[in-house]
Amino acid sequence: MRRTRWVAGSAVALALLFAGAATVASARGDGTGGAGHGGDHGDGVASAPSARSADAGFARDMAVHHQQAVEMSFIVRDRTRDEDVRRLAYDIANTQANQRGMMLGWLDLWELPKTAPDGQPPMRWMAGDHDGHGGHGGHVTDGTEGTGGEAFTAHDGAFMPGMATRTELDRLRAADGRRAEILYLQLMTDHHEGGVDMARGCVGLCTVKVEKRLAQGMVDAQRSEMNLMADMLTARGAKPRP
Repeated sequence: MRRTRWVAGSAVALALLFAGAATVASARGDGTGGAGHGGDHGDGVASAPSARSADAGFARDMAVHHQQAVEMSFIVRDRTRDEDVRRLAYDIANTQANQRGMMLGWLDLWELPKTAPDGQPPMRWMAGDHDGHGGHGGHVTDGTEGTGGEAFTAHDGAFMPGMATRTELDRLRAADGRRAEILYLQLMTDHHEGGVDMARGCVGLCTVKVEKRLAQGMVDAQRSEMNLMADMLTARGAKPRP
């Protein structure tokens, strides 16, 4: 029965992903002035964001970040029978698959590549000096800092702050029961911390209104989930990783 529910849930997630991508054009009336979702240049005509813009950078990077959250959630599904953890994992997988579809759909709508131009490193858009935009007064990274401002270097499959390494994912796949639950909750807490920092960057730097709203929604929802995961870890005699 549990497997049936997850299979059905996976189908729902895929349906939402494609629905999100298919409906991004409905945002044309979102106050941006045109199908491109770009900024208003003073003549009432909006243009599509450039490949180096915060709007495009956030959509590209968060799509990658979200994909790993979905992957981790499907891993833990098969490693525990705890309904609370499985329910949380389903919610995260469903939500982030949907959001990922929306962001990839925007890139298609803007006719922009899904990979960074000229080898631009992940999160470089958060530096705030692209396309003439300044900083936003919050935490800004040049793509080499973690969520706490410490230096971050991509390694072992972790391309951005908060992402799990390949080694950590292998540990999750090998774990069972409570050990899998604790590791998942710890890894997802780290993942959310990185995601919240990136989403806050978009709230301050992105120009597309619907994308800024999505980013703020990510901040609010993931902070709430981090509080929930802290409580779930405490109930299992554990805590988030330092």
